[in-house]
Formats: sequence, structure tokens, C-alpha cells
Amino acid sequence: MPVNRKLNRIIILATMLILGISCSTDDVVVYKNPDFSVEERVEDLLARMTLEEKFWQLFMIPGDLSDGREKYKHGIFGFQVATKGKSEGEAEQVLEYAGGGTAREAAEQINEIQKYFVEETRLGIPIIPFDEALHGLVREDATVFPQAIALAATWDTLLMRNVAKAIAQETKVRGIRQILSPVMNIARDVRWGRTEETYGEDPFLTTQMAVAYVKQFEKLGIITTPKHFAANVGDGGRDSYPIHFNERLLEEIYFPAFKACIQQGGSQSVMTAYNSVDGRPATASNWLLNEKLKKEWGFDGFVISDASATGGANVLHFTATDYADATKQAIENGLDVIFQTSYDHYPLFYEAFEKGMIDEGVIDNAVRRVLRTKFKLGLFENPYVDVDETKQQTETAGNRLLARKAFQESIVLLKNEKQILPLSKSIKSVAIIGTDAIEARPGGYSGPGNNPVSILQGIKNKVGSTVTVNYAGGCGRTSVTHVAIPAENLFHYVDGGKEAGLLGTYFNNITLEGEPALTRVDRVIDFQWTLFSPDQKKINPDYYAARWAGKLLAPETGMFDIGLEGDDGYRLYINDVLEIDNWRKQTYQRITKPYAFEKGKEYDIKLEFFETVGNVRLRLIWNVGVELKAKQKIKQAVDIARNSDVVIVVAGIEEGEFRDRAFLSLPGHQEELIEQVAATGKPVVVVLVGGSAVTMTRWINQVHSILDVWYPGDEGGNAIADVLFGDYNPAGRLPVTFPVHEAQLPLYYNHKPTGRGDDYYNLTGKPLFPFGFGLSYTTFNYHKLEMDKTEIRKDENVQVRFQVTNTGDYDGDEVVQLYVKDLVASVARPVIELKGFQRIHLKRGETKEISFTITPDMLSMLDEKLEQVVEPGAFRIMIGGSSNDIRLRTVLNVTD
Repeated sequence: MPVNRKLNRIIILATMLILGISCSTDDVVVYKNPDFSVEERVEDLLARMTLEEKFWQLFMIPGDLSDGREKYKHGIFGFQVATKGKSEGEAEQVLEYAGGGTAREAAEQINEIQKYFVEETRLGIPIIPFDEALHGLVREDATVFPQAIALAATWDTLLMRNVAKAIAQETKVRGIRQILSPVMNIARDVRWGRTEETYGEDPFLTTQMAVAYVKQFEKLGIITTPKHFAANVGDGGRDSYPIHFNERLLEEIYFPAFKACIQQGGSQSVMTAYNSVDGRPATASNWLLNEKLKKEWGFDGFVISDASATGGANVLHFTATDYADATKQAIENGLDVIFQTSYDHYPLFYEAFEKGMIDEGVIDNAVRRVLRTKFKLGLFENPYVDVDETKQQTETAGNRLLARKAFQESIVLLKNEKQILPLSKSIKSVAIIGTDAIEARPGGYSGPGNNPVSILQGIKNKVGSTVTVNYAGGCGRTSVTHVAIPAENLFHYVDGGKEAGLLGTYFNNITLEGEPALTRVDRVIDFQWTLFSPDQKKINPDYYAARWAGKLLAPETGMFDIGLEGDDGYRLYINDVLEIDNWRKQTYQRITKPYAFEKGKEYDIKLEFFETVGNVRLRLIWNVGVELKAKQKIKQAVDIARNSDVVIVVAGIEEGEFRDRAFLSLPGHQEELIEQVAATGKPVVVVLVGGSAVTMTRWINQVHSILDVWYPGDEGGNAIADVLFGDYNPAGRLPVTFPVHEAQLPLYYNHKPTGRGDDYYNLTGKPLFPFGFGLSYTTFNYHKLEMDKTEIRKDENVQVRFQVTNTGDYDGDEVVQLYVKDLVASVARPVIELKGFQRIHLKRGETKEISFTITPDMLSMLDEKLEQVVEPGAFRIMIGGSSNDIRLRTVLNVTD
């Protein structure tokens, strides 16, 4: 105990004796007295808590007190204010952010909530308000910085520190004390829809960026939550698929960033993943949570589940008999806090506590971790924030300028044939084509932004009235050929009266026999039952069927397609005639047929469906009212291109949570758009908007330049214009590998040596663009590589030095990259591994000496016993501009 704290306690006790006040421990509320140690306060408070109060410290939800204060009389871990769970199709694993008002309003609301818990609950335990802040707080008037993958593309840890500090300041002034960020998963398969949220495919780059991020939050007293522990992208690049990696792979690739966040960055929380690891749900894995995280790594913070993940042992992985059993398994195996998306869910989990299914010592250990953190944050002494500080931290031009700098640094130049870029400001006209040019999409887990600048607006800001800017939306990102039949065209009769929707009857068998288990009206047949059945209480989780019947009203006269699409058995009757018969479960498919409709006429309609196992997708569709204008829109864009000096096609992808991509090409008709625009013969620049790789075989050789700008956000439009017109020289580098074709996936640079070749019979094994790749408007020469020694002991450091010269016509940044290859080892090692990088700025003609210190850690590996060792032998040291562009290399020998 510190001397001053001990002295304060002596003075307090002495004063009490002098005044004749009892000194019994019953009269000293230790947990309310900051002069006692954190551990003393934790134990005192824990001893006073009822079982209910302990449970509620282990339960976190989105919400506030608007649904009744009395519900929370026992306290709660914390709230994610102005947020609610989505239930349609996502089983409330996805949250919907309702805004939350201005920073001042958010601070006032959180202060009011804290006041209730501090002043009106029995023990006065403050809550931990939490939120998302992946690349900016997901709230009104918070700055939107580049998406996480774009921040990784800067390869600039100093910039990351500055961005994180700005986000942390905007977070804390609102009273938010925990963020559910960053995403630590390694994106080795770019089909994964959440690649955009990561720092890419490499554990070293991810670790450096992540530690730079979390340190700034933790310094300001905001808990960071590295997620999703661990490795939640499985076969086929599919989110939360079961993981069957061995311990070596986890230790070498997937664990390092998590471990560094805890041991170097000071992260006080960790979020588990939805997937299973080696057969055990990650949320209930003793090996992951107790053995690895808490014991081996020494993590003393608290572990939270992902939203609604705890019950996954019951409803997804089938390793628990019910929610109570799932709760028991999770808490006993190392989970501390259950994250659900609604207050109403709590009885499912409290049952295990109430019935004594969990040893109270285990419960106490979980509660200790939460209370310890609340005391360390100072919440008991300072639960409120000064609302007047919100203006100072949110209405600042500094964060806006920082966002612009971050966007500039993130942009990757992938191609620049004939040096088309930068564009001359003397051009007379430029065509901007694509809806992404006007949308200013921020990427996943983003707030609404602060007056975001679109790419089109950024270009207009740049050129002013001196250049004519012509815009055409083109064909958009998606191609809609059919739509779900809307509610106004579907109805049924009840006692002679017309009622909206079709009458649905659901059966707990696949033959539609017997009495229905559920009867209800469905207004539209457009369902995606991913995790649960249509009614969890009445319908089996699988092996069920449904029939819908009613009337269809034709809004137009003509021959139109009508049909169904889905991944189960289905059939469609119109006027009692079987029109579509797909009564088998095979694969997802759309089946339509032309049908002659007469405007205003009613048609009897009946559709039937069955599902045996797996997910459900079912839509009743037609093409009434769908105008296929893609070709006309492309023609309009081509006409504008033909009459402009230069063409900028802004193309984008669709991705995100629940949106893994089977195909990496540009969606919709965008490739056709690029081809036809390129056929005009005008210089064409393609600007890619998205957070992952794109295949380009069809059009890459028809355009002059390609810029990957990720997600523009608040200042992206201005930053992109800076790059296009030469006011900023791009130097972003790819944090993921871009494949030639999806068939190559997963494709990553740091693979182990193969037993044979790595090509295919009919396709190369090489990428389109390698990890670390990025061009510049200038050129760089690497030379004069030197090492202090060519032979060192395995516990020694060695410095490697070299020079880089800007040999081109523009000032610019270069990202110098250090790679290592263990030439002979007791177990197979990667063909190449990133071990260092520096982003440097060089004026035209300037030369700088760069140095890296190679430490034993950079040369270490896991031996056959999975022990970290440095084996004697030769190591190739490589310096270059990407993983596939090695400019200098030498050999370092290591001895015992």
C-alpha cells in the first residue's frame, strides 16, 4: 500500500477515535472510500452484494432507463445508449444505432443515467457506458475517420496514434467509458465481408496498428475491447464459421495482436467470437478464456461475449441443452459479462444463477473483474462528465484536418499507365461517373458523420469554375431484375372482408400435414431466417413447412415474370394451377416464369415451402414495375465521357456483417460500364470504393489509372481530389493481397513453403497485387545496405541501415518494409515475414538513411514443442517496397 494512502487511513481512524466514533468495520464503508486500495474496495463491495446484484454486474445491453427505472434497481454492468438490437434476419446479433443526439445531449443523458444508479440503487454502483468506435464514434457530430482497413493502408503508426487520440477525446466527453473496438481478426480470406473492419492479413502490421490505437484510449481512461477472440472467419471466407486451426497457427498468426493489445496496449476487456474453436464455442472455451487469456497472458480485465453469443452454445453450436446450461458453461469457462441486445433476455441467463447451477466462487471472480475495472476507472469518485467540454472536443477544425490527412495517407495507387495521374488542372472538362461519387459512404460501424464531403463535391471544390465537371450516375452498384411482391398487391378475405397480406400456416413437419402449429398473416413473403425459426416458441428450429394463400392484385396489364427464390423446397400456384414446382432442397436458386396479368384483376395465389436443415431464404418475386434502365444509364454515362477530356469512374462494392462475398468482381453492371467508357478512347481513371479486394481481370487493361480509396467518409472527397490533381502524392500500401481470381483464395503473402508448386493447371498462383503494394507519382532508389554485424548471438540485436533516394519529379512518401526469412529451421517457416516498416517523406532528389534494429523477437519462432526460441542458423534480411518488391537483401547468421 502506498505510504500516503496508509497515512490517510491512519488519520481517518485516529480522528474517529478522538471523536468517539465507532471504528468497527460495519461503520466503515470501505468501497466508498478512495483511501483504501482497489482490491480492498472490491472485496468490501462484493461482500455486500446479493446474487441478483452480482448477476446484473455481469449483464450488458443497449438501452437506457426509458423502459422503466425500477427494472434496474439491482444495477447493471452498463448501457449502449441510443441503440437497439435488430431482429429481422440477424437474430439480434446486429445492433441499430438510433443517433443519440449531439455530444452535449449524449453527455447529459449519460449523466442522468449515472445519477440514477449512483444515487437511487442500493449500492450505488456506477455503470460503464459503452459504444462502438472502430474508426470514429458511431454517434452524431463525431468525426468519421478512414475505415480500419484504410488506416492500416497508411502504414503510419504515428498517424494512428493521433487518430485514436482524437476519437478517444470525442468519446470520453460524452461519458462513454468503453469502446467495443478494435477488430483484431486477421483477414486472410478477402471474401469475408468484415475485412474492412480489420487491419489486414498480417499479424505484425495488425499488432503495430492495434497497439497504437488502444494505448490512446486506455491513457484517457476508456476501456478498449479487442475482438473477436479468436479467429472468427472460417472456410470460404464466411463469418463466424467453425475454426479448426491448430495451436501453432493460432499462436503464429491469430493471437499476437490480441496478446500485444493486453500486454503492451493495456486493454482491459476482450470480446469473444461467435464461432467455435476446435469444437467449443469461443464464448465457452476454457482453453481460450481461462488457460490462454487469463492464466498464460495474465489478463486481469473482463471478458464480454459478442452480442447474443452466449446462448449460441444452445441455439447454434448445440453444445448446451438450454440457455441456463449455456450460461453455466460460459461463466465457468471464463466469460465474465453476458452481452445481450434486450433487457427482456435476462431471465434466460439469470436462471443459471438463481438455480445455483454456477459455483458462487466463479461468479464472484467474474464480478471482481468488473468491479476492479470500475474502481480503476475512477467511476465511483467521478461518475459524471462536464457537459461543457463537449463543445471544445467536438467543434474542432483539428479533427477535420486530421481526418483529411488520414484519408490522404490511406489512398493506394494501383495503376498509373502513361502517368495519367496527377491530372493537369488545365484540363477543360472532367466526367465523374458512378453513384459512389455522390454518396460519401463511411463503411461499416460508422456514425452519420459531420457534413461528409463526397468525391464529386471534393473535385468541384478543387477545380472551382476553371474546369467543367460533368456527372452521371451510371448503373449503380446493384442490378435489380426482380423485387419482392409488395404488400399492397397481396391480400386475403376474412368473412367477406378484404385484409392485407397472405394467410400463412406453419407446420412442424415438411409434408404440410396435420394441424398447423402457427397461423398468422404475412404482409410480404420476403424471409431470411438465419438462426431461428419463424416463431421460436411454436416452430421447430428446422424441419418445418409453411403454406401461404390469398389473392394477388395485378397493378398493370402485360406479360411479367413471377416466381420464387430461395434455398429450400418451394412451389407456386396461380388460380389453382401449379406454375413452379421446385419441391426439393438442393441449392439457392431463382425460378420465374412469364405470366399474363390484367390490371385490377385478382388472382388466387398459393405458395408452399419446406425446410429440413440450415438457413432459410424465401422471396415471392416479380418484375412488375422494374425498369431495366442499366443500358440506358450506361449510354448516358458514355455520352458524357465522350464529351469530356478525362473520365473518372467511381465504382464500389457491397460488403459488411452478414455480407460475405462469393464473387470479388464489381457488382451490378459496373464492369460493363467501365468497358464502354474505356472504349471512348478517353483517359480513364477508376476510383475504387470499398474495404476489401476487387478482381479486375475483365477491365484492368482497358483503363489508365486505378486508385483504391477505401471508404471516403467525412473528408474523403477532398482528400481524393488532392490526390487526383497532384496536391498530395499517394503512398498508401495494401494491407491485404488482391487475387486475380476468387479460385486462388485464401491467398496471403506469408504462407508456408509448399510440397510442390503453387500454380494451378489453368490459373496462376500469384496475386494481382501483393501485400504491401502501392505506387507513387515519383520513384525511389534503395542502396547502400549495411549491417553492424553479419553474425550475432541469438540474444543480441543488430542494426541494419540503408539509403533511400527520391529519384523522381515529385516530393512524396515511401513505405520501406523489412522482411525476414528463416532459411533453415526445425519446422517449416513462412516464405517471407514482415518484421518492420517506416513511412518516410522525401523531397525530390533527397536521400535519407533508414535503419531498423533486428531483435531476437523478430527472429524467434515456435519449435516443435510450441516453445518460443531463436534457432541458430542463417536468416535472409530483405528490404523493399512490398512483399513482392525486394530491393536489397543480405544474410544474417545467428549462433548460440
